[in-house]
Amino acid sequence: MEKVAKTFLWIFLFVFLTAGHIYTEEEKLLDAQQLRELITDVLLELDLYSADACELLMLTAAQESHLGHYLKQVGEGPAKGIFQCEVATEKDIHTNFLRFKPELKKRVAALVGEADYNNLQLRGNLLYQIAMARLHYYRRPEALPSRQNVAAMAGYWKKHYNTHLGKGTVEEAVSNYERLVLNDLNREVE
Repeated sequence: MEKVAKTFLWIFLFVFLTAGHIYTEEEKLLDAQQLRELITDVLLELDLYSADACELLMLTAAQESHLGHYLKQVGEGPAKGIFQCEVATEKDIHTNFLRFKPELKKRVAALVGEADYNNLQLRGNLLYQIAMARLHYYRRPEALPSRQNVAAMAGYWKKHYNTHLGKGTVEEAVSNYERLVLNDLNREVE
């Protein structure tokens, strides 16, 4: 009986001390501000930084993996990492883009220690994932949308990253960005 009473006391203390706080899956995710800082550092190293590019990658990570909750596509899909980049896309970036941009290829290799595509890097190396996601957008001739216009960023993501074949929607991307990135940053300010 004493053991039951102690267990009950511990449960009561836990509930009392955490009252008003609902634990969610999002708390297991990457911190938005720290991820933004890392993205900024990587993009500066690649000489591909802009504040708009940084925020577009934040939106992409929020939509594609819930800011790092998933490192591989749910189910049997081919997507990997926090940006859910597909291996075929990674290979295409190396074969049809970086091959013709030797200076940029050197900067990627200097950053991540790999000059060619590598499935494990795509799933487990955050620096490499950031580089691949940025290069995916960098290859597009259309200008990046302003970071001030979340709907435009989500539309750009849908058109150039998820495409018309993907299941994601602009509305869902806006919602995930607001919930996982903007709300996380607002909590830090409070």
